[in-house]
Amino acid sequence: MLSLGPRLIGQTEKTLDAVLTRILREHDLSTSEWVALRLAADTSAVPLAAFVRAQAHFEDADDLVARLAARGLVAGDQLTGEGQSLIARVTQVITSLTGSIWENLDPDDVAAAGRVLNAVQSEYRTVLAGLSESAA
Repeated sequence: MLSLGPRLIGQTEKTLDAVLTRILREHDLSTSEWVALRLAADTSAVPLAAFVRAQAHFEDADDLVARLAARGLVAGDQLTGEGQSLIARVTQVITSLTGSIWENLDPDDVAAAGRVLNAVQSEYRTVLAGLSESAA
């Protein structure tokens, strides 16, 4: 069992990504396209590509949004009905395959893990911002 730290977080992320990639393949989506769609669903920020770039650190955000637009999933920096429907379908598959994982965890442990991971993410974003500034 690994202690909480970069290695455990990294291995967890890679495992989650492997599951997600297999699910998304059935819907002809890449992981980055899925992230961009989820961000589009969670915001009304425009331009969408700039928001995706800032939130997900995707340098190819313009191309991502253009691909989603070409598929009719976004239009005018907003999700289309088709995009919303696709998110709902994929989310349902994810929930059906992984819901029991979360149901079997102690709610207090889930809450504590959420607090810790949010704090870790915040600190890493600070580190990333510092790296970006030093590269400029």
